[in-house]
Amino acid sequence: MNPPLQLVLSTSDWLSLFGHYLMLSLMSVGGAISTTAEMHRYLVEQNGWLTQAQFNESIAIAQAAPGPNVLFVALMGWNVGMNAGSTAAACLGVLITMVGIMLPSTTLTYMAASWGHRNRHLRGVRAFKQGMAPIVVALLISTGMILGGANHNLATDWPIWTLSVVAGLIIWRTKIHLLWLLAAGAVLGWFQVV
Repeated sequence: MNPPLQLVLSTSDWLSLFGHYLMLSLMSVGGAISTTAEMHRYLVEQNGWLTQAQFNESIAIAQAAPGPNVLFVALMGWNVGMNAGSTAAACLGVLITMVGIMLPSTTLTYMAASWGHRNRHLRGVRAFKQGMAPIVVALLISTGMILGGANHNLATDWPIWTLSVVAGLIIWRTKIHLLWLLAAGAVLGWFQVV
């Protein structure tokens, strides 16, 4: 694991982080994982609050751990806080990122689901549901591009890209359960094929 960065975060930085995660929450139609491309841009590229390795490790550890998929957000907040120099800052980072990512989307989801259920017979409600599918797919593809291009070198990353395309086509065109593909990916990773 890489050594943490040495950051000095002001109150406005913490508020900016909170506001950014509030905004991301409203974009996370396909789940928080669908906004990782924007998290990467903000945390790694724009502000330099996380290294590329810390970003990737946050996602990998959270995905491997049992529990909700959104745990990677807490790990990113933890790493930002640890890079700021203390366990107290790490706890603040977890609180800020988790409340930020959960509060708006949870509230909006509850309100929209209640309204949509009451009005499910309306043409607009049915059209909205169908229109959201391509947006979710595009956000997940952008996540795959960020995580799949870890080395930024097509000569070394081609097996990951190939596996991603093949898995996407299998999911789209067959009825094979997703867990079988995850198991196949784990076996390929175990043998260091990808």
